[in-house]
Formats: sequence, C-alpha cells, structure tokens
Amino acid sequence: MKLDPRQLPAVPTLVAEPAFPHDSILGESPLWEEREQVLYWVDIDRGEIHRFDPATGGDKMFPLGGKVTSIARRLSGGLVATLRKNFATFDPATGRSEILDAVEADLPENRFNDGKCDRQGRYWAGTMNEVHVGRPDAGLYRFDGAGRVTKMIPDVTISNGTGWSPDGRTMYYTDTLRYAVFAYDFDPVTGGIENRRVFYEVDPAANGLPDGLTVDAEGHVWSALVNYGRILRFDPHGRLERVVTFPATRGTCCTFGGPGYGDLYITTARECLTAEQIAAQPIAGSLFHCAPGVAGLPETPFAN
Repeated sequence: MKLDPRQLPAVPTLVAEPAFPHDSILGESPLWEEREQVLYWVDIDRGEIHRFDPATGGDKMFPLGGKVTSIARRLSGGLVATLRKNFATFDPATGRSEILDAVEADLPENRFNDGKCDRQGRYWAGTMNEVHVGRPDAGLYRFDGAGRVTKMIPDVTISNGTGWSPDGRTMYYTDTLRYAVFAYDFDPVTGGIENRRVFYEVDPAANGLPDGLTVDAEGHVWSALVNYGRILRFDPHGRLERVVTFPATRGTCCTFGGPGYGDLYITTARECLTAEQIAAQPIAGSLFHCAPGVAGLPETPFAN
C-alpha cells in the first residue's frame, strides 16, 4: 500500500526546533563527528562544508569551490566526499583536498547526490540528472578506495538516502522519483546486494518525495519527506511508527548525534521554494534538532 502523507495514521508526533538558523540553498548530508563532538553538514549548491558545534552554537564554513554533495568520516582522519563528478578527500584541519575517481563522464548532465558508508567502511554514493531531473539514467556506486568503483544499481532517477540495519544484513535505499525506499539483502563480506523489494512508498499524487534517511539502534528507519516538513520513522516491517515535524517543507536528511547518539539533527533546503514560500517559512535552510526518545548508531568511517 502506498503512503499518502496527506492522511497519515495516528502516531506519536515530535517537533524539531532550529539548532542553527541558516539560509542553505540545499542543506544535506549531516554527519556526527564523535571525536570532535560536532556535526558536519553540506550546502550542496554553495559548495560548502559546515562544522556545527552544539556546545557553543557556532558554525564554521569550509568553501570547496564547487558542488559538494555528501561527506563521511575517514578512518585515517578528515573526510571523504562526493563532488559534482568525483570522489574526493578533505581535511578540515589543514584545508587540503584530493580529487579521486570520477563517474559518468559520458553523462555530462549528471552529478553526484547523496552518499554514506556501510558498516564495513565502503562508501556508497549515487547520482542524478540535474538538467532533466528524474530521467532514469543515474546510478548508485560503491567506492572501495582509489581505482575501485563499482556500479551497483542502474536506471536510478534521483539517488538519495542510504542506510543499513544494525546487523548490517539489510540495506535501505531511496530512489526519489520512484517515490520509494527499497530494501535489499546485503552481504557484509562482499558488499553485494540482492532481493530488492519496496520498504515503503509514497502515493505520487500526494507530491511527497522521500529523501535522506538514517537507521537507529532499534533498526527503525527515519526518512525525510520533502514538501511536507516531516521525518517519518518506520519499524523494520515498513509500518509508520513516529513523525517529526518542523517549520520548513524541504527537509532533506537526518542523522543521530550528541551524547549517546540521543539527538536527531535534520538538514533543510530553500531549493525550489518561491519567494512567497520563503517568506512564509523564513527558517527554511536551517539545521533542526529534536530529542527523539531513541538512540542512533555511530556512522562507520570510510576505511581507505
């Protein structure tokens, strides 16, 4: 059955508040850095990596000079990232970056979008057509290190949120303009996927777009629903269990952080909003926060 966000079932509802008011064009890829006790996140269109410190409320910005679409921690220190076409590394401490492997050189309209590491430290990142949005010529790639890029899923519309169950045996993957989050059987040893099935889907007539996601310590999936200002929490069987609301319609992604990973952080965007819509939701583009009542899991750093 397709979920209609205009008629959600009665479930507990939480409210997220602004943690860092901002005017991001396309806030994305929130990432808790355990060693520093800070939250990294990106503004894709401005080509910025941000470092938010909840203890002080301060935010430091690192300009990369071009689109940066996702980030993950590196085991060796610093960050691994996806730019418009390339995997890359970036060290916030020194400002140094290194451009690595590229994808889809034969598809100039395509760029990277969301990305995340699996529980073995392989970086999964996908693409989208940014000119003919929704054209199914994009893909999801697994990056095992320099020179080791494997296309794992073809014919993608807009590659978005990816996450893994606590035991690492199930991978969740969002193909936004198929209006669905899919589940796959995942092989932790080989990084292989099979047995694709729908985890949850949205009625296209409702104009709700599934975006980024994260998985908590209980194995529940938290999925951002663009155009509705909602994060939806689903149990492992795909049943809606909880909703988080906030005053910005384009919520893009969420992650856990803070002491014991008991805080939920949410990125938002102003992309696609009219001047009238921005006037009605001036906090759009900000970083939001709530106490969800459950704990998350640390994100595994990139192993190479």
